[in-house]
Amino acid sequence: MDNWDEIRTAYQVARLGTVSGAAEVLGVHHATVIRHIDALEGRMGVKLFQRHARGYTPTEAGQDLSRVAQTTDDQFQQLAGRIRGRGADVSGELLVTSLVAFAPLMVPALVAFQEAHPDLVVRYLTDDRVFRLEYGEAHVALRAGPQPDEPDNVVQPFLKAKIGLYAAQSYIDRHGKPDGPEDFAQHRFVGHDLPDSRAPFQRWLRENVPYDQVVFRSTDSRVLESAVLAGTGIGFFGLRAAQSQPTLVEIMPPQDDWASNLWLVTHVDLHRTAKVQALLRHLKDHVADWQDA
Repeated sequence: MDNWDEIRTAYQVARLGTVSGAAEVLGVHHATVIRHIDALEGRMGVKLFQRHARGYTPTEAGQDLSRVAQTTDDQFQQLAGRIRGRGADVSGELLVTSLVAFAPLMVPALVAFQEAHPDLVVRYLTDDRVFRLEYGEAHVALRAGPQPDEPDNVVQPFLKAKIGLYAAQSYIDRHGKPDGPEDFAQHRFVGHDLPDSRAPFQRWLRENVPYDQVVFRSTDSRVLESAVLAGTGIGFFGLRAAQSQPTLVEIMPPQDDWASNLWLVTHVDLHRTAKVQALLRHLKDHVADWQDA
């Protein structure tokens, strides 16, 4: 199989289910799509699609080919993104990643950056997994915890995120307010669903509160914060986020050993490009204003 155009055509037919849909996406005549499918099936000696009145449905062989073609197409898109990222202007796509917990910090900064550079499309992806910058999965990553040590990445300190322990006023109205850890045995907590979470404040909770008192658990920080706001139990909030919630009451102020170091990470191949440098400067200025506010 040495004709990528035919394989890409088959992938689009499998994805969309019709010849006309694939032709529109590929920008070719529908006859070209049919010719590519027929040629590919003839070369491979197997039917890739079942034809019917509503369109084309991939056979098992067609599904296998589609999966491989999708992976290859994704890799081409990532490569194209890395090549475009080497340009001298602030335009095209800019892909930024972080944990979802940092969205309240990152979204206003990224919105302001895009408004300042209208030719830019910002893609902000939040996920627990570590995006692989060496494969072009992101231009800039915001990471928390120990300093990243991948050899081909440029790592810069960004911010120390302060974390405190809070409860909603509705929780305190029902259960009272503990004076400190010595009172925690009588209270309910909200925490991470994985007892071995690497977050320093979650490790502290595990060491100081029996896990059966963590009555509401999740792997999503947004869910945990919503549960605290709903009065389910005592839980952690970033200091800035807590200050914006008038119903929250501080149970324990931020502790030094709860704080998370945040790092800006870029790949060495893209670090000096115009748009990455512009974003790094913008984020540092944004954090300075954010801390002063």
